[in-house]
Amino acid sequence: MTNHREKHPIIVVISGPSGVGKDAIITRMKKRGENFHFTVTATTRAKRPAEQKNKDYIFLSTNEFNEIIRKNGFLEYAQVYGNYYGVPKDQVDRALSENKDVLIKIDVQGAKTIKNTLRNTLFIFLSPPNFPELERRLKDRMTEDSNSLRKRLATAKNEMKESVWFDHIVINNRDQIDLAVDEITSLLMKARNRLSS
Repeated sequence: MTNHREKHPIIVVISGPSGVGKDAIITRMKKRGENFHFTVTATTRAKRPAEQKNKDYIFLSTNEFNEIIRKNGFLEYAQVYGNYYGVPKDQVDRALSENKDVLIKIDVQGAKTIKNTLRNTLFIFLSPPNFPELERRLKDRMTEDSNSLRKRLATAKNEMKESVWFDHIVINNRDQIDLAVDEITSLLMKARNRLSS
């Protein structure tokens, strides 16, 4: 008689400073066919040229966003750099009910809110190898003016200090994205085995 362990879906929260490569990591995980529900964050910020609606973000007006807040429809939400961002509850609930692991990409402030409300959640802080490298990535991205860039760098310094309460820190080195994805996948498997044992 085969004794198989029941799979318990878990939530993986990936966070880190702006420019560290969270989107690139998640894109690579999707290409590898990882069996996750990747949550799509709602935001009131303007769509960037290369972004696709409802794929990269759910782009909402401030009124639409406030209506979801009123209905308690976000797992968490926050104002970041003058715009609102939120993780819709229904996406997470639906995926867990289908026995799927859930991956949430979120800012550090939002991760802390989730840590206080959810169980069976793995918190991973994605870090640059050093701060000058993060500054270079943000400058190369060229999506912010000099004032916005200064704000992001100041916020990033504070966010780096918050890494201490995460379960794990994964370094995302330049041109070594697969190593970071391998490490995240390994951490997930270990966490899932702990839950199933």
